[in-house]
Amino acid sequence: MNTSNRRKFIGNAAALVAGSAIAVASMPAAQHAPIIHHAIFWLKNPHSTADRDKLVEGVKTLAHIPTVQTLHVGILAPTEKRDVVDNTWGVSEIMFFKDLPGQATYQTHPLHLAFIKNYSHLWEKVVVYDAQTV
Repeated sequence: MNTSNRRKFIGNAAALVAGSAIAVASMPAAQHAPIIHHAIFWLKNPHSTADRDKLVEGVKTLAHIPTVQTLHVGILAPTEKRDVVDNTWGVSEIMFFKDLPGQATYQTHPLHLAFIKNYSHLWEKVVVYDAQTV
């Protein structure tokens, strides 16, 4: 690439980035900030690895919902016991959504409703923490 073309490319790229930043900055914060959805499940049978594994299987089906950008499914880690660590739960999920409309779509999506119908008998309690990136 010669110097003239490189300068044109850099200038065009800078203009594109600046234009995108202005467009995003003009949107309401809640519309473009990533949304993190963290659900923690307490199993009815906390010592049953079969129930835990079945719930993990169910949570993983939620990755097929188009608005779910990323899904992480976890089980309790065998870390050291400390007063600030809650080690009473069994399965955890963390999902990332592009925005609030994407998270709202997830809530009523047929796969999410089927997950609740087919797997809720496995958990005693679920707590959800929804956060917005700042």
